[in-house]
Amino acid sequence: MPPTHSSPPSPAAVSATAPSPRDEIGHSPGAELWVFAYGSLMWNPGFPALERQAALVRGWHRSFCIYSHHHRGTPAAPGAVLGLDRGGSCRGVAFRVADGDVDRVLDYLWAREMVNRVYVPRYVPVRLAGGGRVAALTFTADRGHGQYCGRLGADGTARLIRQGVGISGRAVDYLASLLAHLQALGIRDHGLLDLARRVAEPDRREPGREPGREPG
Repeated sequence: MPPTHSSPPSPAAVSATAPSPRDEIGHSPGAELWVFAYGSLMWNPGFPALERQAALVRGWHRSFCIYSHHHRGTPAAPGAVLGLDRGGSCRGVAFRVADGDVDRVLDYLWAREMVNRVYVPRYVPVRLAGGGRVAALTFTADRGHGQYCGRLGADGTARLIRQGVGISGRAVDYLASLLAHLQALGIRDHGLLDLARRVAEPDRREPGREPGREPG
């Protein structure tokens, strides 16, 4: 069983004591912002962008490495949701945000991704499909957070996904939806495909690929 945790502070309490998102990441005034998306932000960003491009990040991989106690599980029977964890590589989508929209977009992203502070916002080097490289903001898993579950292994993660049901539905459906969206975007994530096989075949014990490694 994962450790239990006290309720996170309210957004109002956090906003009263925390630095602004711009200050937290050290984003320069007047500069555009690139955002690297690897999960639902790819197809449902919720913010305006000047452009979007397919993109590749090395040194990080897409992983179900975050305990879900609310949306896809409960404290008694947690599920798992997506994070960006160390190692491998990850194909996703990079969005370019106009300088005049940066503060509004950052506020939106903090409200969406940073409520429990289970992610670490950071800039990562991104290779754009259209050519060139940029530093893009993304949200990586905090390995020191109590909700980090990336050390369970593939079979342990599969068990979380099979059992997880929360206010947003089943973790199994979340994984299936993610894979369908990735396929529509032309992204084949071998680590998640292996995970889906383990979820569907709980007794299978087959050595997997290197976690998160994607071709290219």
